[in-house]
Amino acid sequence: MPAARESLLNAALAALGDLPWSGVRMVDVAAAAGVSRQTLYNEFGSKDGLARALVRREADAYLRGVERLMGQSAGTADRLVSVAEWTVGEARTRPVLRALLTGCWEERLPVPRQPRSGAVLSGVPAQRRADATLPVPADLVAAVRDRSLVALCGRRPRDGRPADGARADETADLSQRCELAVRLALSCVVAPGGGSVAQLVRAAVGDDVTATSPRAAGR
Repeated sequence: MPAARESLLNAALAALGDLPWSGVRMVDVAAAAGVSRQTLYNEFGSKDGLARALVRREADAYLRGVERLMGQSAGTADRLVSVAEWTVGEARTRPVLRALLTGCWEERLPVPRQPRSGAVLSGVPAQRRADATLPVPADLVAAVRDRSLVALCGRRPRDGRPADGARADETADLSQRCELAVRLALSCVVAPGGGSVAQLVRAAVGDDVTATSPRAAGR
């Protein structure tokens, strides 16, 4: 029931605006979503399952946003700056995302707990994915780096010569710049300062950074 699942997740997230996670009741989440409590338990299994699903949705939404920004028709540095600025802005307004990116979980947030060893797998595919290992900050940094690199040159770095003909060391350098951009964004989330993240990213990655892609090579 994808529609019911999304309504329940939205209701749980809205409840967090007024209450700590410990004060959010499953019966109230179900009522706010307009479904039965049984439907809620069928979808998520437990309150911990609901927490894992909320966290997984935040991670997925963030990575989709990264891909959208990296898919813009703009220079490499401009796209990396856009991702960095967006990351800082989203982390300020989305507490669950901020916790995911930094690993700092406030007491009021739904700290995800892994299912007990030997627990029965959910019959809901989306919940099975949520119940799998949840991303830690290092995983998200790597995911942003790899998605950025795919957008810029068509593939992730591999040993040897990439299929698009670019030299492996150039691809590795671009990969490092992509990772540096997101790490600078996270530093601004954890310790905001007076300067802009855009200035930091441009100073670190350079405005002349280029990427070779199959499309660019054909033009």
